[in-house]
Amino acid sequence: MSGAGPRVGVVGHVEWVDFAVVDRVPLPGEIVTASECFALPAGGGAVAAVQLRKLAGAARFLTALGEDPLGERAARELRDEHGLDLHAALRERPTRRAVTHLDARAERTITVLGERLVPHGGDSLPWESLAELDGIYFTGGDADALRAARRARVLVASARASDALLAAGVVPDVLVASATDAKERAGAAALPALRWLVLTAGAQGGHWEARGGERGTWPAVPPPGPPVDAYGCGDSFAAGLTYGLAAGMALEAALALAARCGAHCLTGRGPYAAQLTRTGGGVRI
Repeated sequence: MSGAGPRVGVVGHVEWVDFAVVDRVPLPGEIVTASECFALPAGGGAVAAVQLRKLAGAARFLTALGEDPLGERAARELRDEHGLDLHAALRERPTRRAVTHLDARAERTITVLGERLVPHGGDSLPWESLAELDGIYFTGGDADALRAARRARVLVASARASDALLAAGVVPDVLVASATDAKERAGAAALPALRWLVLTAGAQGGHWEARGGERGTWPAVPPPGPPVDAYGCGDSFAAGLTYGLAAGMALEAALALAARCGAHCLTGRGPYAAQLTRTGGGVRI
């Protein structure tokens, strides 16, 4: 595609993540030494929003942060370093944190610390502006936040948001779940018939199921360089899928773009270093 991109956004969560690069994840009772460590605002909502901004040129992100130094730092970095149109409700509690081990097999292992903060429809955020967007990816929020997100032309949701989907009585255009995650599969099974259910399987690609009974698969895309770490690959995939559908692509073309986004993310350290961009490095969407 060429020309102006679709108008896109994310409604969801942020976590402040401490990353430790290790040869392998410690065994019970063991101590390992990290060869590298760094910290970033991440989590599924933030990663997807940054990937969407790199594809579309701009992305709106409605979220919630703790009213604490990490929340302030996360907001500043997401706005100033990653260029997001960020709108954050503040909570009188700590910003959620996570510790992530990145091992020599390029796998990520995550421990989350604290309560997940998500935006609510009653927060003073520009909910009415979501009706102007062509596509939204939803990773978390209450029922009213989800109803506001549904006003976008295309709504893609994470299976981790199934409780909000049930409470709101909202059916997204696409639900994205991991084919190997029992919790996500259970969340998908609890929902009414979806237009499309997309089930990812990492290096094996994945498959989709349509409300009318149609089914299909897509292959994984070879990464454009050596694998570095898998953190953010799934959320970059979901962002690429959201972008593609918002841009008017057929499902198969949007899934091919999504697979490229996941493959590119795999080749960078942390979620943002190697995400697919619309113009950078000669990449064309």
